[in-house]
Amino acid sequence: MPSDPAPPLLRLAGVSRTYGGFTALSPVDLDVAPGECVALMGANGSGKSTLLRIAAGRDRPTTGSVTFDGRPLREEDLHARARIAVVADSTGCYPDLTVHEHLMLVAVGHGVGDPRTWVDWALADRRLTEKADALPSSLSSGQLQALLLASALVRPRDLLVLDEPEQRLDPGARRELATRITAETADGVAVLLATHHTDIARTVARRVIVLEDGRVVADGPPDDVVDTVRAGIR
Repeated sequence: MPSDPAPPLLRLAGVSRTYGGFTALSPVDLDVAPGECVALMGANGSGKSTLLRIAAGRDRPTTGSVTFDGRPLREEDLHARARIAVVADSTGCYPDLTVHEHLMLVAVGHGVGDPRTWVDWALADRRLTEKADALPSSLSSGQLQALLLASALVRPRDLLVLDEPEQRLDPGARRELATRITAETADGVAVLLATHHTDIARTVARRVIVLEDGRVVADGPPDDVVDTVRAGIR
């Protein structure tokens, strides 16, 4: 008999977010199970980043609830923070540390066993080995994006939250990104991804949610959703 689907690791129920009189996100329901990738799509300002911040515990919803592993998610919950890795923007880099030092700090800070081995692997995985001794300010935009993802890969994670990780990547690097996301889900990691690239969403996601002005306008399997919105989200 077929096995029951895995229970959701992350659950958003009726979640919305308003700032004063502005509605950044209308109520949305979202489950992400271990080993599943859910992609968010939509134009800039559609509510994707707001939803990701709430899902990562970095912002509180105005209405609704967020649970992680069956427990209410709070920013101050150190147990949840140790299991949620976020790739957002370059402000997460330490400007005075080399690429290697940056990754070592993250790995050691999260108590990773044999951190040097993990750092060397992440450098190779993100094609940064030759930039190990470089400062972030000397990196190209694509290399900086690779460093942000490498920082998530050298730490423990059950949920990976990615805010447009394909930014500034060339086509080859985007294909490698899709391969890495697929490998993460194969290892049982839950992935919540915001992207503008329909090819990435089609390749890695089991479910695609399209947002427009903070509202869900499409939701379903990639093959049922991506083609219908391709022109509007490129």
